[in-house]
Amino acid sequence: MVNLWFSERWSEDTKFSIRVKKHLYSEDTGFQKIDFYESTEYGRFFTLDGYIMLTEKDEFIYHEMITHVPMSVNPDIKNVLIIGAGDGGTLRELSRYKTIENIDMVEIDKRVVELCKEYIPSVASKFDDSRLKLYFEDGVKFVKEVKNTYDLIIVDSTDPIHVGEGLFTKDFYTDCYKILADNGILVNQHESPFYEEFSVEMKKAHDKLKDIFPITTVYQIHQPTYASGHWMLGFASKTLDPVKDQKEMEWENLKLTTKYYNPKIHKGAFALPNYVLEMLNK
Repeated sequence: MVNLWFSERWSEDTKFSIRVKKHLYSEDTGFQKIDFYESTEYGRFFTLDGYIMLTEKDEFIYHEMITHVPMSVNPDIKNVLIIGAGDGGTLRELSRYKTIENIDMVEIDKRVVELCKEYIPSVASKFDDSRLKLYFEDGVKFVKEVKNTYDLIIVDSTDPIHVGEGLFTKDFYTDCYKILADNGILVNQHESPFYEEFSVEMKKAHDKLKDIFPITTVYQIHQPTYASGHWMLGFASKTLDPVKDQKEMEWENLKLTTKYYNPKIHKGAFALPNYVLEMLNK
């Protein structure tokens, strides 16, 4: 029996490993190194530069929480901008809302989309949505130059290294603020509070957003295959509070079937542990 393992370093003294049945594909795109694997426990999984982006087993948690939380706060969202998210999971969840009229999606690496369609079609399943306009370019440049106004911006990015680095800067967040409507919402991938290497980036991102948006907080998800399993998403808005302005009944009336998200989880996700609050409020 072949005994292959994929390992990802979570800290200097911690690794997370998955037994691999088969290494399906590998490519260096010029932007990043993409790999697809097959496993028994997690199904197919996808990595960029050696970091897990998603697994078939737990991707629904991240993708539901990055989309349904803002959509529950403002069910009238019509115009959406997605930055990153080339695997298609965020698009898949947003496509379930018939009230959304336009989705602009900006992904710097065309090969991510092409390969995810081939190797994880259950996630990359809605790229044919007629409301989608797909741009293969730098998201930092796009938000600086676009003339559109958005009700929701979702920054579904890699960690703040290499191609993802520019999506964690104050200039980028300021440009996002300028192209958001008065009741606009920004949600972004916000790292983990648990290991120092990740928590430093979480704190930096929060501090930058706090200087720009009147309403800024983070909320937590349990993502087993991300470092520590305790992961954060950022919520920033000009006018809407993610808990006080939650439209629970309106969202429930949509009768969407979800595996993780529900209105109670929504409220609970913003109830943060003390160690995280101390970190954010320092």
